[in-house]
Amino acid sequence: MYVAVKGGERAIENAHRLLAHERRGDRDVPEVSLAQISEQLSLGVDRVMTEGSLYDRELASLAIKQARGDMIEAIFLVRAFRATLPRFGATEPVDTGRMQVRRRISSTFKDIPGGQILGPTFDYTHRLLDPQLAEGFVPELPATSDAPAAAMPRVTDILGRDGLIETSPRADGDVPVGDLTREPLSFPADRDLRLQNLARADEGFLLALGYSSQRGYGRTHPFAGEIRLGEVEVEFLAEDVGFAVPLGSITLTECQMVNQFKGSATEGPCFTRGYGLAFGHCERKVMSMALVDRSLRARELGEEVLAPSQDEEFVMSHSDNVQATGFVEHLKLPHYVDFQSELGLLRKLRQEFAEAESSPPLREAAE
Repeated sequence: MYVAVKGGERAIENAHRLLAHERRGDRDVPEVSLAQISEQLSLGVDRVMTEGSLYDRELASLAIKQARGDMIEAIFLVRAFRATLPRFGATEPVDTGRMQVRRRISSTFKDIPGGQILGPTFDYTHRLLDPQLAEGFVPELPATSDAPAAAMPRVTDILGRDGLIETSPRADGDVPVGDLTREPLSFPADRDLRLQNLARADEGFLLALGYSSQRGYGRTHPFAGEIRLGEVEVEFLAEDVGFAVPLGSITLTECQMVNQFKGSATEGPCFTRGYGLAFGHCERKVMSMALVDRSLRARELGEEVLAPSQDEEFVMSHSDNVQATGFVEHLKLPHYVDFQSELGLLRKLRQEFAEAESSPPLREAAE
């Protein structure tokens, strides 16, 4: 990671004061509160929590405020804070099948057990600016109902009963799950590390790769099997009592992509899976994640690796926005010595080129 070098102390201190002044803005405008950011800019908060790898709405809101709305800077702040926290252990795997669903849709079947639940979404809105929002508009309260009582089996499980989709992989309980926050990235990477990387990856980068795979650069022909949004209980195994105790609930978005697969010498034709899971409400992120996850399974499924989205080293080495920001923005730092060296070498080469051009060729001189 590239970090800033120290310059003149007084200049840096004044730059910090100027930054704080610019961040506050016009003093006649009321200061935005963390509660306002959390409640009214919730999708931005969800992105910062997901790519910052820390589920804490208040801290994510503080990071957004401190970063003046720069999401990548806010994600950097959250990750830096996260690195200071002690780790007491790992929670039990969450069961999204028991999610308290607020939104659940499928593009593969119209009628699914438990029904389609539209929930809060931009999908059916007109992309027109709403001037009422500039006037302190108070929206009408939505209709309320009890939580759905019907069971909501996953759509992929319905396909699985008929053998039309590959079996969902089961993790070996005796094999430890990798942890990108503690171990350096290495290749080849198993799917657990790939999914961790994609969950923390920059949303725009994943979106571009997922889009490229749909356009033919990655052999995916996807259907959104199911997208779920809701609350899931998190449990922690307490050794003192010998069983898992609930710690609370978190909001998650999950996507199961269904992809075509023609089969291979050992596998018959069937649908294959792409998977995405992230904090908060972030459908575009988990859909992109599921598309890229499926592309990265090319070698596993015996497919030829031709596209960027299928190359795990390319994807995983370039997906992290904090790393990318550090490497790109370090170009703003002083490189005076390096540049003078390059400048001297270039002048020497140009001088040699000019001398060679002005002198007659050796053969002519011999004549």
